[in-house]
Amino acid sequence: MTETDKYSQNAELVLRAQEGDTEAEEELVELNIGLVRSIAQRFCGRGTELEDLIQIGTIGLVKAVRSFDAERGFAFSTYAVPMIMGEIRRTLRDDGLIKVGRAQKKLGAELLAARTRIMNEEGREPGIIELSKICGITSEEAAMAIDAVTPVSSLSETVGEGEGMSLESRIADPDNEIERVRDRVALAQAIGKLPQMRKKIVLLRYFRELTQAETARELGLSQVKISREEKKIVEFLRSELI
Repeated sequence: MTETDKYSQNAELVLRAQEGDTEAEEELVELNIGLVRSIAQRFCGRGTELEDLIQIGTIGLVKAVRSFDAERGFAFSTYAVPMIMGEIRRTLRDDGLIKVGRAQKKLGAELLAARTRIMNEEGREPGIIELSKICGITSEEAAMAIDAVTPVSSLSETVGEGEGMSLESRIADPDNEIERVRDRVALAQAIGKLPQMRKKIVLLRYFRELTQAETARELGLSQVKISREEKKIVEFLRSELI
């Protein structure tokens, strides 16, 4: 089965599953169990058997089935990856089985320090790709390091001075926020597949917001070359995210 055939089959099964077809849901799980297994294998050696990790990951897969929105233009597998990984990480963390190493703590601290510096000096929120480049690591490594050192907060926790407000009351639309996070993860994964030069163009054009002419000077290329490469980048990202 080609990737295109699998995408089409996923889309059809998801639609049927969301309409209440339990057989379609079971078939979809079977079709994507290899994806669950590959993610579960990353968490081996932490006190939980692989088969148990696969069962936990499958819960995340089913949650992805029930919340997937095909109209957003993403492949189901791209959407499911962070859901599966998140389910496993939450379970292991709740059970006290995820131990954050000293190196990862240090890396997480460096990333958060870079984020704070950029926010203070430039008044903007840096993206995960920009932070990963500053520290010389991949965007996935950066995301995992930040997640490892970020404490889990209770929704009833009070924020602000005085009487304050609960954290839950400050979250205007959690569903949209979750979708934005998933979109960022999918986009980061797609950008990570680009050649180094095209990654630099993305960084300069869309994160530092330079013009094509400024980007060309920075990279020692012509503006025409930047324009052509930018079109290829957009086409590639669109194909990856559909």
